Amino acid sequence: AWDGYELTIRAILGQQISVKAATTIAGRVAARYGDVFTISADVEGPQLNRLFPTPERLSRARFHDIGIVQSRAATIRRVSMAVARGDVSFDAAQDPDEFCESLKAIKGIGEWTAQYVAMRALKSPDAFPGSDLGLISAIAHPDRVAPKELLTRAEDWRPWRAYAAMLLWGSLPGSGG
Repeated sequence: AWDGYELTIRAILGQQISVKAATTIAGRVAARYGDVFTISADVEGPQLNRLFPTPERLSRARFHDIGIVQSRAATIRRVSMAVARGDVSFDAAQDPDEFCESLKAIKGIGEWTAQYVAMRALKSPDAFPGSDLGLISAIAHPDRVAPKELLTRAEDWRPWRAYAAMLLWGSLPGSGG
């Protein structure tokens, strides 16, 4: 991902809703709290015109009338405060397990979010969001598997579980994979 902080906020926004709904809400967050910028280019159609909001800005955001439940808004503020203070860093050189533990120490962040962010932002090849419904759906043939069973199966894929996750997601109908 281009920016670990933005990815983390988008992951939080996407918890328990569709990707399309999360994208819509992320656009609202950027429109309301992001800084405006212009690109001088002769490009037809819609153009980028907002920067994603800074951690300092979202640590104080109210998120009223934007489509975010209050518990999720509170999690975004807590993560934003931790990033602004330097308690959470997206430096890819850090130990992914330690990163996940520091992220999970923030109320509202669970294992799925921490593993997803480690996979995408830190580029950890062994991160694995084992409770992901898409991964469960992709591997559930012929019977549905529980997250615990998926994690057990994924042990054989170490240290490349993130690659397995990408392949599983890509195997889903409509994924383009």
